Formats: sequence, C-alpha cells, structure tokens
Amino acid sequence: MKLRNFLVVVLVFGGLTALNAQPVVKGDKLLNLGIGLGSTLYSGSYYTSTLPPVSASLEVVVKDGLLDNKAAIGIGGYAGLAGYKYDYQGWGYKYTNIIIGPRGYLHYNFLDKLDTYTGLLVGYDIVKATEFGTAPGWNYEASSSGLIWSWFAGGRYFFNDNLAGMVELGYGIAYLNLGVTFKF
Repeated sequence: MKLRNFLVVVLVFGGLTALNAQPVVKGDKLLNLGIGLGSTLYSGSYYTSTLPPVSASLEVVVKDGLLDNKAAIGIGGYAGLAGYKYDYQGWGYKYTNIIIGPRGYLHYNFLDKLDTYTGLLVGYDIVKATEFGTAPGWNYEASSSGLIWSWFAGGRYFFNDNLAGMVELGYGIAYLNLGVTFKF
C-alpha cells in the first residue's frame, strides 16, 4: 500500500475512534517512535543512506496549567540512529551516527486532540567512520564525535487517549520525522 493511502486510512480510522482524547497534562509519559526524511548529517552526489534515520524519545510532562491551561512543560531523553555511505567508484567511507541527549519541551494545545510543541535537545553525536575500497585511501578509521544541539517543533494528533500520529521538524537525526506516540 502506498504511504499516502496508508496515511489516509490511519487518519480516517483515528478520527472515528478519537472521542475523548485530552491534551497532555502533568504526569503524562509520551513515547515517540519515528523515522526520518532528509539528512541533516550528510548530503551530496556520492552519499547514500545505509540505515534510514530512526529515533525514539521519552517525555514526562512535569508542569501544566500554564497560559490559561493551554500550555505545559515536559522533559525527557532522545536517541537517534542513522547510517550513510560515501562511495566514489568503489572507494569511500561508511558512517554511523548515534545522537543521544536530554530534551526540553514547551507544549501549546490549540485543539483538544492536537498537541503542538517546540523544544531543544542538547546532546552528543557519536560518529564512527570506516574507509572501504582500495584506492586512494590508507586504511582510514576515525571518529568525529562531539556535542550537538537541535531545535525542534512538532505536533501530535491523538486518535484516542493513548495513541497519536507524530510529525516533527528540526535539526537532529533528520529534518522531518514521522511516527507514532504512545501516551501512558
């Protein structure tokens, strides 16, 4: 089934089952699982993805009732993983990136079933690079790990009290993340 058709089915089914979904409140725990589109790490003619960007984050809402009971604050952790390959005529490098770190969230709820948010990640990018092929390298293996930060903005549409579709824009493991959120 094409992605577009799948999304239409999910939205129609979600609209039929979302009768009493509430915005996020203090004590809610939210688990996001996403797949990324658009590399923030490597781009160019000879780069290809070997592992699509995937991410997981867990958030706990620590304060609600802000701005006329429409805003809340959350904190949590994030992990993202992606793999890329630079291949020029059989020679190049394989890269693996793992981004981990804490995130802070500011939620603002415009509609009952729609949770919009923005936030900041300050974390660490663990990079592994390995050379492959026979020319012109010299058995290169290196790491360029370091601190990383990312601003992000997103939205979750709750199909029911515990399940939401997620869209997130930012500068982390990918420019656009699509996925699901489980609230418990």
